Amino acid sequence: MIRQSWDETAAKRARIRGCLLGGAIGDALGNPIEFLSLRSIRETYGAAGVTALVPDGSGVVGRVTDDTQMTLFTAEGLIRAHARASSKGLEGSETAVVRHAYLRWLDTQNHPGPPPAEGTGDLVRSGWLRTQPWLYARRAPGNACLSGLTAKHVPAPRAPLDGTPGPVNTGSKGCGTVMRSAPFGLTGLDPRDCFELAARCAQITHGHPTGYYAAGALAAMIACLLDGESLEGATLRTLELLARYPGHEETTAVLRKAVDLAAEGDPTPEKTESLGGGWVAEEALAIAVYSALARTPAQQILYGPGGKISYDPAPPRTPVQAALLLSVNHSGDSDSTGSICGNILGAHHGDLRLPPSWLSLTEGRGTIAELADDFASEFHRSVELYEPYDDVVFPRDRYPLS
Repeated sequence: MIRQSWDETAAKRARIRGCLLGGAIGDALGNPIEFLSLRSIRETYGAAGVTALVPDGSGVVGRVTDDTQMTLFTAEGLIRAHARASSKGLEGSETAVVRHAYLRWLDTQNHPGPPPAEGTGDLVRSGWLRTQPWLYARRAPGNACLSGLTAKHVPAPRAPLDGTPGPVNTGSKGCGTVMRSAPFGLTGLDPRDCFELAARCAQITHGHPTGYYAAGALAAMIACLLDGESLEGATLRTLELLARYPGHEETTAVLRKAVDLAAEGDPTPEKTESLGGGWVAEEALAIAVYSALARTPAQQILYGPGGKISYDPAPPRTPVQAALLLSVNHSGDSDSTGSICGNILGAHHGDLRLPPSWLSLTEGRGTIAELADDFASEFHRSVELYEPYDDVVFPRDRYPLS
């Protein structure tokens, strides 16, 4: 646990809330158009594509997907691992405890509601998060995430990251690694430690080095943003960190392309699509980073017949809204790219910059905010709140230590 001043604690709490809630907003924004081409998006929603949260195929606005679900269980697993280490002195169990958290997520995919625990020693059906009914919904979960959790692989906590494929889904580098990994960067650890913990936990389900390096890169970037670095600075530090690991080249190349593309200005969906579709980890990260870095004007100039200039009649957008819209309006995995971009923007700006009208429609926002506050209390408690004789933050049944 990191002891900080009141102001430092408040700032980090806002960034943690922003990261988790921003990811959910981006997820809900991209969910209805995930499997549509850019052409279909424009035909359905107009030349600008989606400009706000829209109904999904069932007519519901604001639904999140497996991206948000798994991110929340990552955060829950990290809280439990940290509490276990603090209370019992059992460090180095993070990968095992996070895997158990993912098994709780897997349970939500196989039942219509919270099933009863199988005895007092049930390591999966325990804790507060798995009792939230809205999480029991299948929203197109990734095959590698589903199959990988049946492999029972627990990565060694100090295993070297040398570019060797992991033993589970060896050839898979789907974006399921990176879309769930933002919470590793919120722990207050050094960016390199965040990188390595995220990369190892990614190997629970995905073995391709690019898949686990992309997860590590997002965690490192979030760690830099949590400390107040700029978007550009966090990205460049992450690139420097990536270069230390054998086999980083594929992840580094597309991330550098995203940085260069953002520097060109004049962001467009076509430029977004030049980075790929976001179905694989490095592309999803690159699209999110490009969208966050690109300077999108609040109102875009439109050129009508004969080159006549007019202005986009849509209401003015904040930079956060514009970046999120850029991250989802493309032919590809729009919910994942939107979710990752939201994680990045929220960690940078904090929760106060998130669009209230979009947040109010986002599924599970109360649970997400509560979990974010719990996470901040566990990892970033103020020195003014230090309780020397009772260092347990939560009731045991909320985040059990087993």
